[in-house]
Amino acid sequence: MTEPTHFAIHFDRPEDEPDSGRVNVGWFLMNDKRAVLFDPPERVAIRDTSKKHAKSASRCPAVIQLESRYFMVRCPYDLNIGFTRDSEGRAALVNREGVASPVRANKLSQILTMVNEAEWRYPDRPTIQVTLPYCFIADETVYVSQIAPFLHYRPDPLPGTIFGGRFPINVWPRPLMWAFEWHDPRKDIVLRRGEPLFYVQFEANDPSRPINLFEADRTPELETYMEGLHDVVSMVNQTFSLFKSAEARRPKSLLSAKKRD
Repeated sequence: MTEPTHFAIHFDRPEDEPDSGRVNVGWFLMNDKRAVLFDPPERVAIRDTSKKHAKSASRCPAVIQLESRYFMVRCPYDLNIGFTRDSEGRAALVNREGVASPVRANKLSQILTMVNEAEWRYPDRPTIQVTLPYCFIADETVYVSQIAPFLHYRPDPLPGTIFGGRFPINVWPRPLMWAFEWHDPRKDIVLRRGEPLFYVQFEANDPSRPINLFEADRTPELETYMEGLHDVVSMVNQTFSLFKSAEARRPKSLLSAKKRD
């Protein structure tokens, strides 16, 4: 009698194979200076909504899928900034809070700058930047897109639009900033600590793979790699042309979860 053939069927997707399972993405701060101000990025999830009705939008799989693919970065500062021109016509920023501002005047210039007027996209739309330390890293091809927090309602809309961006974090783990194009400089820019500042979305080769975001360790290898990318945007145009060179000098692995004591 012939012995029966035994075989096993596995439905699990192997986590250690490339392009399968979850997409591991690490976030970290460029340095620990004022680190307590910067909250971890958090997955967008509008949970304080009614789910009583079976057809409620809160139960819609498409809505849930959309929300789950964005991560939110909260604003670390309270800022109320106006625009003016001095007696010689030069563009300048005004701290509307004055001495009542939570951010001291001598520290404001360290976190908030106006782009040189010659670099504005439109002559009547100033561009400002808020410096932030958030970086992202992955060990496979992953693109990050920075976009406005469109799922969150602001009763006082900002007088302009943020500059988004998209680049591969596996070869270009650069810090994100909040860049803003001021469409109506007659109106102030008011930012409040804790409010959504922007979203990030991550894209791998297979869009069906979920994102696993965790805090990454700033290992010596990661620090050395990033040092080779430091300030190159000030030296050349079209920095995307450097991606191949960056990838050639990249160690195989740069992503490591931060260990907590």
